[in-house]
Amino acid sequence: MLLETLHLEHLPASYAVHIAMFCAVQNAAHLHQQLLDRNAQFEYAFVDASIVLSRRQLLSAVFKAASNSASGTLKTPNVHSEIVASLSSSNNIADAYRRYGISPTTKDLLVVKVVMAEDDQNTALTSEDVWNHLEQGVDGTAVPVSDENLATVTDLPKVRKYYKLNGLNWLDRQDDDGFKRQEMEMLILSSMAIRGV
Repeated sequence: MLLETLHLEHLPASYAVHIAMFCAVQNAAHLHQQLLDRNAQFEYAFVDASIVLSRRQLLSAVFKAASNSASGTLKTPNVHSEIVASLSSSNNIADAYRRYGISPTTKDLLVVKVVMAEDDQNTALTSEDVWNHLEQGVDGTAVPVSDENLATVTDLPKVRKYYKLNGLNWLDRQDDDGFKRQEMEMLILSSMAIRGV
């Protein structure tokens, strides 16, 4: 099973976070339509993996969204749409969905499911239930959610455009790709953190 289950620090113990990654997804249009139709069976955060530079970036968005859910301060309909919105550096929610969420042409996909034990609808959901549904619902190749796997699918020009990292001469002059990615990650995390402040 390539579904990872996490319990993030500083969140209620009743919150379980399930994450998975699928490459070469063939049915993105179908999955996108399920979200548009508000099909409760497909209540996930479907994130276009090409705009995620690191696992930390994804988990930062998950933590912010789950914290907002726990405190009752969601700005979107649910914790899963809030995860997608939390990836953005702007407050434009529609723009965040368009840029960071699944689209009919998405090829590589990150999937997040937040299960809250106090939510009657989710009380019976186990990691096996989530994984079985994803295995049946997503037509793609499951891989571990790792920085190495993300690096193979990240669209760096798109990431730089969305997070306004173009024209940073000091960053462009860096020869060490690892250092450059690390600096980009810090800039992205900072822009996500100060969104809405």
